[in-house]
Amino acid sequence: METAGHAEYRLQGLPPVIHASSRTLILGSMPGEVSLSKQEYYGHPRNHFWPLLYAIWGGGRPAAAAYRDRLDFALEQGVGLWDVLAGCEREGSLDADIRKPEANDFVLLLNEYPTIEWVFFNGKTAEQLYRKQVLPQLLKREIGTNIKYDTLPSSSPARAMSLQDKLVDWRRLGDA
Repeated sequence: METAGHAEYRLQGLPPVIHASSRTLILGSMPGEVSLSKQEYYGHPRNHFWPLLYAIWGGGRPAAAAYRDRLDFALEQGVGLWDVLAGCEREGSLDADIRKPEANDFVLLLNEYPTIEWVFFNGKTAEQLYRKQVLPQLLKREIGTNIKYDTLPSSSPARAMSLQDKLVDWRRLGDA
């Protein structure tokens, strides 16, 4: 599809990683190119997501564990993963380039997983998209009205902030 002189591509996100015991849901906006090509949440090697989770709960376990082990680790902490968007048009990986966003079905997810108490947004774009695309639907149906929300600094390598500085805020996950 050509738009304004450059190509944009329709992208499809990843399925949720969640368990019946998940109490916390971390939402990104839409996976970047590397993550989509690997079909892995936070698959870019410079993304701070996994090092942040292991710094909070790691108990000496390496953040460089196999992907399935990292997912199991998150689930063991009661943390589920998903993105606000099911699809969008975007060339590259930057949130600023997202066009024609299509939200995931949070009505279905929160009905299926009523144990979710906290939603943490991995960056401000995820929060903004959720508040615009998702929250009105949930409120209209009175779904998730007891959920608490918090926004964390993006774990993306595009966010010019050190791992240690991000960790100061990300530690709130451990208190949820």
